[in-house]
Amino acid sequence: MLLDATESQLVLVDYQERLMPAIFEGPAVLANARRLAEIARMLDVPVWGTEQNPSRLGANDPALRALCQKTLAKMHFSAAEEGLGEWLRPPAKPQQGGNARSLPKHLQKPAQQEPERGTIVIAGCEAHVCLLQTALDLLEDEFEVWVVTDACGSRTERNRDAAFDRLAGAGAELVTTEMVAFEWLGTCEHPAFKDVLGLIK
Repeated sequence: MLLDATESQLVLVDYQERLMPAIFEGPAVLANARRLAEIARMLDVPVWGTEQNPSRLGANDPALRALCQKTLAKMHFSAAEEGLGEWLRPPAKPQQGGNARSLPKHLQKPAQQEPERGTIVIAGCEAHVCLLQTALDLLEDEFEVWVVTDACGSRTERNRDAAFDRLAGAGAELVTTEMVAFEWLGTCEHPAFKDVLGLIK
């Protein structure tokens, strides 16, 4: 099972200016998040951000925030509790053909379509709180969730690793920034290959 850029969306959770200095290996975590966002933009993968209580913790890193299509300000630890899922699912498509109301209920198609991009590549801070809770809720909402481990952080290594164990047990795929990049590319003949390689090397 490999990632497909055309089925993916990228969610970047809470890389906030007042939080990042306390994160274990914070500079490397943030650098990988920026890399992921830049690669996603090159490959037309939608990029979404979240910020936890921004009035207290500040905005996301400005370079990262600029790469996000939209950023969700939230108070719940799980962004899914505050409407992230609605951003990730396309609007329901109108019924085609006759009057659906004339059909018996069991023959009517549900209005909600399956998500066109149901694969969520997610990374963020803190791994054991906001990232974990958001990812678990997305799994429950029947998205495929891929957690980019080298772009996730917590204040302690132990908390970060406990989050990865729990996420893997719940059905999330654990990957790295380079795994995502090369799976999204698929081939060295991809037009963006050299540009992506330049970001990684």
